[in-house]
Amino acid sequence: MSVERRATIRHRVLKGGRIVTNAGYSTYDCTVRSLSDGGARLKIASSVGVPDSFELVMDDGRKFDCQVAWRTALEIGVKFI
Repeated sequence: MSVERRATIRHRVLKGGRIVTNAGYSTYDCTVRSLSDGGARLKIASSVGVPDSFELVMDDGRKFDCQVAWRTALEIGVKFI
């Protein structure tokens, strides 16, 4: 059994969003797979080229400034700053 190290509980979700960089000139489509008050897990086509800091804009209009906590080839874990 793994030990939960997050300060807040993440809830499973399936919401669309965009990773926005370069003052809005570059975007990457993503799917928000889990969400908490402090961060999220994003599924993307490829993490190549995604910077360590960006804005997450969800399809429901919410926006978050993000810092990458971890990444794999197809997922990124972020904390909200």
